[in-house]
Amino acid sequence: MSRPDPSGSRAPGPGGPGRGAGGPAPGGGFDFSGGALCLDFANTLADRPRGEQESLRGIDDLVAWCEEAGLVARREAGRTIDEARRSPSGARRAFRRAIALRERLYRVFAALAAGTRPDRSDVDALNRDLASALSQLRLESGETGFAWGWSERGGGAARLTWPVVRSAADLLTSDEAGSVRECGSPTCSWLFVDRSRTGRRRWCDMKTCGNRAKARRHYHKARKAKRGPPP
Repeated sequence: MSRPDPSGSRAPGPGGPGRGAGGPAPGGGFDFSGGALCLDFANTLADRPRGEQESLRGIDDLVAWCEEAGLVARREAGRTIDEARRSPSGARRAFRRAIALRERLYRVFAALAAGTRPDRSDVDALNRDLASALSQLRLESGETGFAWGWSERGGGAARLTWPVVRSAADLLTSDEAGSVRECGSPTCSWLFVDRSRTGRRRWCDMKTCGNRAKARRHYHKARKAKRGPPP
């Protein structure tokens, strides 16, 4: 699995228009508005208080997410699915590890967003993930020079998350680690990098969670006004 940018970094976006609170993008695709690949991966489970918006239900979904994220080309995605079908038990293990990584990333970055220290066991586990992923980095030469890429040998379906781990390490060691936020909606748990000018962004997407919060405030204010002052 080789690609020019092993960190899997993506350009920041304001949030997918029309997306539900932390849910998948319209048309069954995925939303990549977290500002970092690792946060986008953590956001594949939304509405964590109720756990009702799961985007990754099996290895096929994981491969589809990686393809949409630009981590694998369509041909490689097809090969990975074929490998998974030939070795379903191995694919299930790889998928469980990917979900465990996702939950670990959520806990680590949610702790940062809350201004607390991540659990040491999560950091230790992430370091093990990082050691495994970085051992697969390779220098690749091209017409314009050298670039980082990923080994195409071994790893199986587990190699899908190598760029995600690299992205997490890059974000955690960057100046933007202190700008990670968790959506302020009680029905959303999306993480994002706050790149707003004021550094006070509250919502993963103002068009969805932000507008819902405004609507709730308006509703409660209207009800209070309708009841009138206490006797």
